[in-house]
Amino acid sequence: MAIYNLGSVNIDHFYTLPHFPKPGETLHATDHSIGLGGKGTNQSVAAAKAGAKVYHIGAIGGRDQWVRERMESFGVDTTYVRDVKHDTGHAIINVDAAGENTIVLQEGANIRQDADAVLDAIDNASQGDTLLLQNETNLQDHAAKFAVVKKMRVIYSAAPFDVEAVSRVLSEVTILVMNTVEAAQLTSALGSTLDKLPVPQLIVTLGAKGAMWRSNETGEVFEVPAPKVTPVDTTAAGDTFIGYVAAGLDNGMSIREAMEWATRAAALKVTRKGTADAIPTAEDVVGF
Repeated sequence: MAIYNLGSVNIDHFYTLPHFPKPGETLHATDHSIGLGGKGTNQSVAAAKAGAKVYHIGAIGGRDQWVRERMESFGVDTTYVRDVKHDTGHAIINVDAAGENTIVLQEGANIRQDADAVLDAIDNASQGDTLLLQNETNLQDHAAKFAVVKKMRVIYSAAPFDVEAVSRVLSEVTILVMNTVEAAQLTSALGSTLDKLPVPQLIVTLGAKGAMWRSNETGEVFEVPAPKVTPVDTTAAGDTFIGYVAAGLDNGMSIREAMEWATRAAALKVTRKGTADAIPTAEDVVGF
């Protein structure tokens, strides 16, 4: 089994602040660092660190080969990461004293995915493999339609939220993943409720409270609580959770088992500063 992830690749710039700046306010950052990130990359790294075989499908600027090397050092296969003439995507991440964050994205190479290259990558997948998708690239619906033909599981993160992007891909999704804000945005935009959304399963992450799973086929619902921790940096916590859920399912876990494992991984992640570099390994999670 394997996980294929059509996902963003970003170079992250982290700024630690005493508080988020108000309009017109200038603040001195107390720390700055550069790391590997992007929702797609974070999910690929999380799944790989959890022990899954992961193929990342994406694009980076040709001069940023350190990005490819870093992904590979975490166990991610970058065969399907293309070098393009555009800059690698990047993010400016401000983290306040409470560990909360605000993020500004520059899409760069992430929205220069090539349709033929995406299909060629997914064509190597087998029935039962997983396709991960998020909203930081183009061609999500293109990839999802082909994944359904290949009889793959499709896990889609509706983030950053875009109702048009969600609507284009929803009919192909196996598991729809949102946080509470995104769930409220989607149900409001579609004039629907969670139980009426046309997806077999959905997961709503609840922050420090854990996560909720719902089957829209059977009506079954359950919640998985999260361990209590003191957060240092919440960036990539949701991506860590999704990567671990995907890896758990790929490894044959039940959805409840995968989510319980993933909530522990996400809780451990928020005690660490950073994004992909700070995502815990499966061994870390066992120790935690």
